[in-house]
Amino acid sequence: QVEVVESGGGSVQAGGSLRLSCTASSYAYGRNYMAWFRQAPGKEREGVAAIYLAGRKSYYANSVTGRFTISQDNDKNTIYLQMNSLKPEDTAMYYCAADLVWGVWQNRDGYNYWGQGTQVTVSS
Repeated sequence: QVEVVESGGGSVQAGGSLRLSCTASSYAYGRNYMAWFRQAPGKEREGVAAIYLAGRKSYYANSVTGRFTISQDNDKNTIYLQMNSLKPEDTAMYYCAADLVWGVWQNRDGYNYWGQGTQVTVSS
């Protein structure tokens, strides 16, 4: 059983937009945090945005604040990442994480479930 599945990645010109979707099983979706991480080749996986599902509170990395928006649809067990004003440095594999059980939202070791990733490539 696949617990988390991402979609929506692709190639876009700088300044363009993409919307990523992450659908999780009911168990993985839960009532706590879900998040988007990204990883470029040779770099560590870093937190991009997170959402506290029960309270609909969102958190963002400084690098994406004002450009990215995370949202949720509880009926679909889905979170989204609307990415606007994309920059080449946003190029990475984007991963959805679910069920934060310990630590701050940026801690990749705190999540129980991970998707396979969806590639985002931003060209200039």
